[in-house]
Amino acid sequence: MTLLYAHGSAQSLDSMIKEAGGALNLLRAHKYDRPDAPPKFRPQQIIPVIPGEFSLWERETRAWREGVALFDQTHHMDGLLLAGPDAPQLLGEVSANDLSAFGPGTAKQIIAVNDRGDLIGDAIVFHLEQGRYAIYGAGFVQNWIAFHAETGAYDVEISADEKAPVYPNGFANERPDFRYQIQGPLAGPLIEKLNGGPIGDVKFFHMTEITIAGQRCRALRHGMAGVLGLEIWGPYEHRVAVREAIVEAGREFGLCLVGGAAYLIGAIESGWYQAVLPGVYAGESTRAFREWMPGNYNEGMVRLSGSFASERVEDYYRTPYDVGYGKLVHFDHDFIGRDALVARREEPSLRKVTLRWNTEDAAAVFADMLTPGGRDVRFLHLPVMCDKMDKHYDRLTLDGRDVGNSAYTAYTANERSVLSMALVDDSVQIGDEVVIHWGEAGGGYGPHMVPSTEIVPIRAVVSPAPYSRVAREDYRVAALQS
Repeated sequence: MTLLYAHGSAQSLDSMIKEAGGALNLLRAHKYDRPDAPPKFRPQQIIPVIPGEFSLWERETRAWREGVALFDQTHHMDGLLLAGPDAPQLLGEVSANDLSAFGPGTAKQIIAVNDRGDLIGDAIVFHLEQGRYAIYGAGFVQNWIAFHAETGAYDVEISADEKAPVYPNGFANERPDFRYQIQGPLAGPLIEKLNGGPIGDVKFFHMTEITIAGQRCRALRHGMAGVLGLEIWGPYEHRVAVREAIVEAGREFGLCLVGGAAYLIGAIESGWYQAVLPGVYAGESTRAFREWMPGNYNEGMVRLSGSFASERVEDYYRTPYDVGYGKLVHFDHDFIGRDALVARREEPSLRKVTLRWNTEDAAAVFADMLTPGGRDVRFLHLPVMCDKMDKHYDRLTLDGRDVGNSAYTAYTANERSVLSMALVDDSVQIGDEVVIHWGEAGGGYGPHMVPSTEIVPIRAVVSPAPYSRVAREDYRVAALQS
């Protein structure tokens, strides 16, 4: 069957891979001129509609640390709406974590893997009412769920809530709900002011209701940097009134509107690793998905970038254990990939860290960018290198040994540093100095080739994720004393 939100694409992901001469050729290719790209991928930006900055991106970055920030999440996340008597069964069978005690009025992270235990991705599932769910995130998990819903024997109904066009240019731009997020140390007082009183003792990832501008909105309790935060949503036609009320009430607290550039910096500070390639591009067990999946959606439009180059697409796959989700995996239910994850839980896994770039090496990249005839480096643009639909894998070494890969690079004004997320093996310790091999391996096929660049070394200090600044000497002394 065809994906319910396909835009008339007759070419499947599987046929596109064959046309490109293999999955890596398709993934390494640029997609700038794909005539079949739907509006939400034209151009390939992650955050559509929202301006890059409302004031100054560095000012907006400081807001969630120092005051209160308003994020407009209305436009950029893909949604899948799922309902029906078999909806809990379907979710349980595609989820490596346990959703059995997941009642209405709560939300949970869903982690999906293929039959080898490789990550498909993760998303947030909102249990709205009994048997009715909404799944929001980058889109890979939603497509995986939709495939099983349409091809399996489930009594469910699904519908899509697609993200907005990146460049509206007259395209329709309306969704069922607006979605705002209030975060920061002063979020609590602002939320109470908006609600006309306390919202009560709402547990983490539980829902409540809040009245703003006379409109009753639903809200999810979560947090950033350990303080109260709410994600608020309601009918799209009330978006302007609710937003204006938040902005007006927020003046007392120095509310800062956050644009698309600063929005992406928050993920790296908080340690969310989103740079994993979904495990769907090879193997017989996922062939049916590739044949069903139109090639002009996330899986066919994403690009693999960076210096790490392998001849096997499976070398870019990761498990839940690699990205820190192992503690969320539960084996007390049957799900796709269960046996594989049981077998692989004793295998050596990677772990998530943050890398703080060496100041001199970062400056050297800019010096090359400003030198006519200088090294052909991969440009470093601020504040983020993750505003496109790339899955970024750079080779990472310690004392000449390959120890993992880095990804998802950004400059944060809160730390006055360039940071990268990374997955490293057990030989790497906090405080070590590793080398990021910064550059582009290139590749593609036909007229869609991406040229390679020189690969330049960037020294970086291994730091925790979520990020906190460390001094290498402090960790070495602590290690010796222990």
